[in-house]
Amino acid sequence: MTRPDFMAAAFAEASAARDRGEVPIGAAIALDGRLIAQAGNRTLELSDPTAHAEMLAIRQAAATLGSQRLSGADLYVTLEPCPMCAAAISFARLRRLYFGATDAKGGAVVSGVRLFSQPTCHHAPDVYPGIGESQAADLLRDFFRERR
Repeated sequence: MTRPDFMAAAFAEASAARDRGEVPIGAAIALDGRLIAQAGNRTLELSDPTAHAEMLAIRQAAATLGSQRLSGADLYVTLEPCPMCAAAISFARLRRLYFGATDAKGGAVVSGVRLFSQPTCHHAPDVYPGIGESQAADLLRDFFRERR
């Protein structure tokens, strides 16, 4: 698989989350050119405020690898991670973070607290924002428009 394919997997998870009535955010984790985890938001379904797409994908990848460290793995997510997810990305030691739309209100990578640039952050991945940005923004905008 290539980078666009991994982001396509994240978008497929976001669409599936939308179809379940969840906020349409999806994530995929790749290691050595293969997809090892993918997930979409499930906070409503699981009654779990931590069941963000990134958190679920990180848990799945860690279980697959049998390690809490995901060094060398890359995360693809449709929306800029929140503070909780950014911290988990740091703790998991993910190598790279690719994300679609920025989140001025809730993001913590290039918006808000900018967690990876804080002195208390032990590991910061390489960050690549704006991958599929308009598609991600449209998916979220349409979802919330239908809810109003």
